[in-house]
Amino acid sequence: MDDLTDGQLHALRGLARKKAGEQVPFVNIAAARALTDLGLAERNGEGWNITPQGAAWLTRRGP
Repeated sequence: MDDLTDGQLHALRGLARKKAGEQVPFVNIAAARALTDLGLAERNGEGWNITPQGAAWLTRRGP
């Protein structure tokens, strides 16, 4: 799972910003679906969201 594409990493960071309350204008759907398959994101009635596993992955990865 350490080998996310640039698009997936960008989407995951965007979802983290969204969770922090920032405005995120666009999340690539294909990247978000791939993140969902990896357990790093989820889809609900409000759109795509980062999962606790996704947040932990970003923390482990660092800046």
